[in-house]
Amino acid sequence: MQRAPRHRASRSVRGTAAGAKAAASAITAPLRPDVAAARRVVLDLLAIPGVSGDEKKIAERIVHWLVEAGCPRSAIAFDNAHTKTPLKGNVGNLIVKLPGTVPGPRRLLMAHMDTVPVCLGAKPRVSGRTITSADPKTGLGADDRAGCAVVLSTALEILRGGLDHPPLTFLFAIQEEVGLYGARFVKAADLGRPRLAFNFDGGAVEKITVGATGGYRMDIRIEGLPSHAGVAPEKGVSAIAIASLAIADLVAGGWHGLVEKDGKRGTSNVGTIQAGNATNVVAETAVLKAEARSHDPAFRGRIVKAIETAFHGAAKRVRATDGTTGKVTIEGRLDYEAFRLPDDEPCVRAAMEAVRGVGLEPRPEVSNGGLDANWMAANGVPTVTLGCGQADIHTTKEWLDLTAFETACAVALRLATGG
Repeated sequence: MQRAPRHRASRSVRGTAAGAKAAASAITAPLRPDVAAARRVVLDLLAIPGVSGDEKKIAERIVHWLVEAGCPRSAIAFDNAHTKTPLKGNVGNLIVKLPGTVPGPRRLLMAHMDTVPVCLGAKPRVSGRTITSADPKTGLGADDRAGCAVVLSTALEILRGGLDHPPLTFLFAIQEEVGLYGARFVKAADLGRPRLAFNFDGGAVEKITVGATGGYRMDIRIEGLPSHAGVAPEKGVSAIAIASLAIADLVAGGWHGLVEKDGKRGTSNVGTIQAGNATNVVAETAVLKAEARSHDPAFRGRIVKAIETAFHGAAKRVRATDGTTGKVTIEGRLDYEAFRLPDDEPCVRAAMEAVRGVGLEPRPEVSNGGLDANWMAANGVPTVTLGCGQADIHTTKEWLDLTAFETACAVALRLATGG
């Protein structure tokens, strides 16, 4: 038997003054999520492995929960985002679209399904008001299974309770941890072109991320000239020496680490170096990975240019006795563009109201890291990001604050129903 919608007055009290008063109270009373049910969902999802590119089992489990709650299979779809990613994936983004029972612009709630490798094999364990991994060698994976559980539990509440709501889309994205690829390749049309979007991904519930930096990645290859390091080092061109000079120049010029120039701010980093084969051989090649970030795209471009100039300049300074120099090849790509939502953006206003509605003071922030929201904004879907209680993510000490998680469920239900 279908449950009566919880936000409507029952038939037994209609037609009387007391009934009218009860009906009015029922309509205005805030919806409260079933936190026990939400806890079952998050524990279920945390126990399923699903690193980036291997999210299929998670997606199938989410579909199982949805269908069991009465979601029509026709409302559930997968896109082909995984066929466009550098990392071979086994499933695309999971998209669930529900028609509205009340008028209003379409709203989207989302989270990403993948976890980082340290979380593989996690065994969730409840201890008081926290969840940790029972295996001290693994992370928990609450980033972002907790977000998935918030979004899924909200959908289940609506389906099981027959709650009124505007048109809704639920997005469970793939491969966030390796490049925000699910959000990068999702199409606004497949989502129903939502006007308000909310991403549940990490941290405190009251933290509302309204902007984030842009990131540019660089693959740098240095080709030197090998020679015997003991017999004739002067006949070689050391790729390691070129890399060292370039990095030293960046540090000396203030272009590495925190970069502040002319009132602008950004960051850069040379993160990996692979070079050389033996101490008795002048290194022939070096391969480096670097990045530049800034909320200002033009300033980020200046940082990128400084990195390019440093490496090309260093290549000219290291010479063999016959004048031979090394060669530098740099391939760069934009990982995600910076964005900043205005204060009057509908999703920002709605998020602020929902957080205040659960008794917290919202704290708008701008992130120095990339989020799925970066690409959602680029794809024409302005998206605000909210936390759901994860802490110490990407480590074996990761844990989930159940009080914060349950509060996030309350916020999500308000956002989904427009309450």
